[in-house]
Amino acid sequence: MAGNDDFDFAKKEVLLRRIGHEILLQSGDSTSRVLPIKKIAENEYQISFEDDLTFRPDSLVNTIRHLLAKDPFTSDYIVNVLNCGNASVAYGYAISKNKKDDVIACIGRKQPRACYMINIKFKPTGINTAKNGYLLGSLPFLAFVGFIFLRSVKPRRALPEGQYTDMLTLGAVLFDARNRKLIINGKTIDLTGTETRVLRIFALSPNETIDRSRLQKEIWEDEGVIVGRSLDMFISKLRKKLEFDPNINIVVIRGKGYRLEISS
Repeated sequence: MAGNDDFDFAKKEVLLRRIGHEILLQSGDSTSRVLPIKKIAENEYQISFEDDLTFRPDSLVNTIRHLLAKDPFTSDYIVNVLNCGNASVAYGYAISKNKKDDVIACIGRKQPRACYMINIKFKPTGINTAKNGYLLGSLPFLAFVGFIFLRSVKPRRALPEGQYTDMLTLGAVLFDARNRKLIINGKTIDLTGTETRVLRIFALSPNETIDRSRLQKEIWEDEGVIVGRSLDMFISKLRKKLEFDPNINIVVIRGKGYRLEISS
C-alpha cells in the first residue's frame, strides 16, 4: 500500500492533525476541534480550526519541524499561515533538507487571535519531482526575496533596556552596543543585531577563548530555533568592520572557538 495515494494521504492526515492539535494547545485551547484536513493541491495540504487562535511563530516552527521529522519524506516543505477572511499570508517560511537554505523570518512576534488556516506544501518525490521542480524551486526563492524585503523596510529598533545599555572600549574602538554602532577615529560603522550580540560576548571577555557552542547557543537559541546560519560569516563581517584598528582581531582557536585579541 506504500504507493497508494489514499494511504499516503491518510498518513499525512494523522500527522497534520497532530500538528493542529499541538498548535491549539499552545494557543490555550484544549477543547475546540481541528477541522478535517484538506488536500488542496498535489503535495499541498490545509489545516483549519473550529475556533480562532493565536500563535507564536517560533513555537509554530519548532512544533511543525519536530512532528514532520517523524516522516523521512518531508524534509523539504513550505508553510503559509493564512487569514481565513481574505486568504492573505499572516506568516510563512521554508524548510530545506540542507539547513543553510532555510528561510525563517520574524519568529519573535506573537500573532493576534484570529481565524487562521495553515497550508503546508511538501517537495514532491519520485516521478513528480521533474513535473513540479520549477514551481518548488521558485517558491523558496520568492520567500527569500520577501524576507530580504521585510528586513529592508523593518524599522531599526534599539536593543532592550537594561541589557545593552553599556559603552565598551576595545583598543581605539568605541563599541556602542545599545545603538549597534562602532566609533573608530570619528567614523561610525553600523552593526546588525546579530553582529552586536556576537561582539558583545567577545567584548565582555577580551583575550579569552569563547567556545563556538556557547556563541551558537547564546546568539540563536534564545530566538526559539537554530536554523542554517553561519557563525563564521558573522565573524568574518565583524573582522572587516574592526580592521581599522590593527590592534584588534578575532582569531580562530582550532577545535575550540574564537578569541577577541586586543594588543596594547
